[in-house]
Amino acid sequence: MVEHQLKKTVNLRNLANSLTLFRMFVGLPIIISLSNGLFSISWLLILLTGITDMADGFLARKAGGGSTWGARFDPLADKISLIAPLIFLVRNFSIPIWSLWLLISRELIISSWRSTKEKGGPASIEGKIKTILIFLSILFMTWPPSWGSESQVLIYQRIGYILYWPALFFTAYSGIRYLMKRSTFYPG
Repeated sequence: MVEHQLKKTVNLRNLANSLTLFRMFVGLPIIISLSNGLFSISWLLILLTGITDMADGFLARKAGGGSTWGARFDPLADKISLIAPLIFLVRNFSIPIWSLWLLISRELIISSWRSTKEKGGPASIEGKIKTILIFLSILFMTWPPSWGSESQVLIYQRIGYILYWPALFFTAYSGIRYLMKRSTFYPG
């Protein structure tokens, strides 16, 4: 019985790790499809990254916790899959480049700290809100033009643009909170 449970746990963790690995490599196909005007394909790939992110978290929790590998690489996979379409949006002047710089800087700081922890370090609630808002904003801002009238597509893209700013706020807020908690100058 114990052996069966152990095998099931290992299988769940391996499946979760496979989903993380998928997200690590999907950034390039997203950029290529966006750059070539294949908006439906890129949109579906972006959606798939969100679904697989939720699924690998679910599988890791069901296994009683993820692997050390998954804990270290899951945050990196999230960044790669979300930053890829943001680069495209900067290139097309949909979002300002400084906002992407802020996002990437925060992610590098937090991810470098999390990578030193054996189990990756827990994500804050603000960090989770940031990720969800960025994901939703990207989905709306990259809405395929062929999926509605010009005015409908413009509305979806504006919704994405509006969602991007609270996501950026949570990016800065969670980054500052993180730095303050780990600072030797801050007693709290």
